[in-house]
Amino acid sequence: MVPRRFAPGLVLAFVLFTPVGAAGQAAAKIAFINARAILAATPGYAQAESTYNKELVGFRTEVDRLQSSLDSAAADFEQKSIMLSPTAKAAKRKDLEAQRDKLEARAGELRDKAAQREEDLLAPLHGKVNEAIEAVRTEGGIAMIFDVSANGGLIVAADKSLDATQKVIDKIKASP
Repeated sequence: MVPRRFAPGLVLAFVLFTPVGAAGQAAAKIAFINARAILAATPGYAQAESTYNKELVGFRTEVDRLQSSLDSAAADFEQKSIMLSPTAKAAKRKDLEAQRDKLEARAGELRDKAAQREEDLLAPLHGKVNEAIEAVRTEGGIAMIFDVSANGGLIVAADKSLDATQKVIDKIKASP
C-alpha cells in the first residue's frame, strides 16, 4: 500500500554503499515523507475512516454479543453441573465447545470482512498517494523516498529540507 517498507539493514546498506561516480558525482538525491500525514490530508480519507470505524463497531458488537451468550451459557453450566449426570455434563460441555467454535469462526469471518472492507475503502486513496509520491520523486529527480512514519519511524534525524510530505499533499490536492 502506501510506500513499501524497507528492512533497516537494507536501508543502511543503501546509504553506506551508494556508489559515487568516477568524476566525483554527487550521491543519489533522497527525501522523506510522513505517509500517515499524507494519507490523513488526502481528500476522502476522513469519510473512508469514519465509514470503516462505524462498520467496525457493528462487527465488534456482534462478537461481543456472541461472547456474552457463550459466557452466560458457561456460567449456567457451572451453576447446574452439580445436578447433571456425567452423560448430561459431557453433552453440555460438547454444546459449549460447539458454541465456542462457532463464535471463533464468526469472529474470524468478521475480522476478514473488516480487513476486506478497509482495503475496499482505502485502496483508491493509497493509489492516489502512491501516484503522487512517484510524481514528486520523478519531478524532483529523487532516487529514493523514505517514510518516517513507517515501522515506528526508523529515521531519528533528518534535514527538514529533504521533507517532501507537503509536496506530495499538494500534488494529491491538485489532482482530479
